[in-house]
Amino acid sequence: MRHVEISGKRLRLREVTLDDVDALHAVYGDPTATEHLPFDPRTREEVEEGVVEAIKAAEAEPRRLYVLAVTDVDGGEAFGVARLHIEADHPHSAEIGLGLRPDHWGRGIGTDLIRLILTFGFRHLRLHRIWGARSPANTAAQLAMLVAGMVEEGRIRHHVRARGAWRDSIVHSALEDEWEGHRDV
Repeated sequence: MRHVEISGKRLRLREVTLDDVDALHAVYGDPTATEHLPFDPRTREEVEEGVVEAIKAAEAEPRRLYVLAVTDVDGGEAFGVARLHIEADHPHSAEIGLGLRPDHWGRGIGTDLIRLILTFGFRHLRLHRIWGARSPANTAAQLAMLVAGMVEEGRIRHHVRARGAWRDSIVHSALEDEWEGHRDV
């Protein structure tokens, strides 16, 4: 297993641990934080199961799943999570996802987080393509992805079933040869 820890100007990403369950439940269990995610708010037990799965996935060889706690650059309690999943059939491509506690919204943290995930994927994992999907109604995620240097590719119709209804997804991506990774994160 390769231990992951990467820092930017304001944020730090590190491996999730069982000590993060309550902090991550504050994200995944919050109806506001999960409004645009493709699942209903999760129970504490469901979040704990997810953390256990992430810890096991960190031991896989080759490693395909990175679930990282988001903290301030100086550390402290997690207030978010970043996920990077390398595609098995296309090992130079990965999907990202993120979640932040609502009290951290509106301060550019989402943009910084996406830049940090892109830095990790392109510089450390040597990926070629990194993509993410968002709810069409999630304009904050749209802005964060665009400002972070991702390009809006298009719409996947009826991509996920969330809250009892089909929902489209808008896909954004960044390519290693187009990415402006020289900018400080």
